[in-house]
Amino acid sequence: MSNIATTYYPQSGSLVILGAGESGVGTAILGKEKGFDVFVSDKGLIADHYKEQLKAEGIAFEESNHDEARILNAALVVKSPGIPETVPLVVALKAKNIPVIAEIEFAAQYTDAKLICITGSNGKSTTTMLTYEMLKHGGLNVGLAGNIGKSFALQVAKQQFDCYVLEISSFMLDDMYHFRADVAVILNITPDHLDRYDHKMENYVDSKFRMIQNQTEKDFFIYCLDDPETVKGLERHHSKGTYLPFTQEQLVELGAYLNANKTIIINTPNNDTFTMRAEELSLQGKHNIYNSMASGLIAKVQELRNQVMKESMGSYVNIPHRLEHVACIGGVNYINDSKATNVNSVWYALESFSTPIVLLLGGVDKGNDYSMLADLVKNKVRAIVCLGKDTAAIHTAFDQDVEIIVNSTSMQDAVVLASHLAQKGDTVLLSPACASFDWFKNYEDRGDKFKAAVMEL
Repeated sequence: MSNIATTYYPQSGSLVILGAGESGVGTAILGKEKGFDVFVSDKGLIADHYKEQLKAEGIAFEESNHDEARILNAALVVKSPGIPETVPLVVALKAKNIPVIAEIEFAAQYTDAKLICITGSNGKSTTTMLTYEMLKHGGLNVGLAGNIGKSFALQVAKQQFDCYVLEISSFMLDDMYHFRADVAVILNITPDHLDRYDHKMENYVDSKFRMIQNQTEKDFFIYCLDDPETVKGLERHHSKGTYLPFTQEQLVELGAYLNANKTIIINTPNNDTFTMRAEELSLQGKHNIYNSMASGLIAKVQELRNQVMKESMGSYVNIPHRLEHVACIGGVNYINDSKATNVNSVWYALESFSTPIVLLLGGVDKGNDYSMLADLVKNKVRAIVCLGKDTAAIHTAFDQDVEIIVNSTSMQDAVVLASHLAQKGDTVLLSPACASFDWFKNYEDRGDKFKAAVMEL
């Protein structure tokens, strides 16, 4: 029994895949295995290792071009989540009633594995990885996919997992219609990517809530009771599954909460109670208590033993580029949080530290509203070192709150400046709140250059 009734979509004929990244190539391989006539089309250049994979599988592809006549003759199209709905080719496909879906939607047709799906504006990767490591430690045969790890479609084609932990973005959800999450998690919803949603927060919230659209009575919906946008979204969207909220501000009978003694309490139907002191978590900070609660609820409904959960939550090491400790030099800690590409992520990062901070901030601004950082910056930040070409918005936002704001000319320059501004006991924090592609290839490249510059001090 697959996650999606296969009758919703054509099961043969021409399958066109738009975009030849990790998800596109994985989809192509699964499509070929299922008997489709597969064609991969990418408007840009295809990376050499993906080309080699496609050639090895005998799959037709094109790069730097879209053969529109061939594409518009498809029975089914799977598109990269990075391609907006408004692109003329996608509009033309939909005008011809050709289904245009996401990789996750396509691959879910061909597996009966349990699907644990995690979305949210912040904390997705950390929660997904912590959950994956915990389930693996608990002895489950588990795969990791979505926005992280190897393509879901490729794993469905080549491996046999009993369950998957999937990190899912709103862009993926926009192209998912019949997909069903056995466990759906919404961590939080804060403004991000609003340019893809007509600059309307409500549209973005609706996109996130697509996660629960096909749930049944035997499924679970895990969400943050302290997140205002999620709570507002609950008025418009409903799951048939069991609701399991997590909160640090209230007490709940079913779900997870933090009691007055700073102990996490988790209760799920028909399972024994899990308790763990917040100070015992390997991931510290208010936001990581939320992430750990969400992961703990997932583990509990998968019936993991309390001891396994405690061991995992007490020893997990965070993913690279997310509050990653790089070095302590001259009594100053250097932290790489390059994955913080929006303002809310920076809020979480600043909230995690009790020491004075020299903050490396900036890059390609997505129309950021920095006002939510004002109090934390005023109370915790000693100085700001600006990255990127356009730093005017940062100066405007924080001129009144920070005594020192300086511009840098490169990552190496920024790290040297920060090392001079920091005092013993301080933290130098790279948490940019912006995209990276003015100076760097991506956030990983930015984080790697930060780490290299720190090690040269």
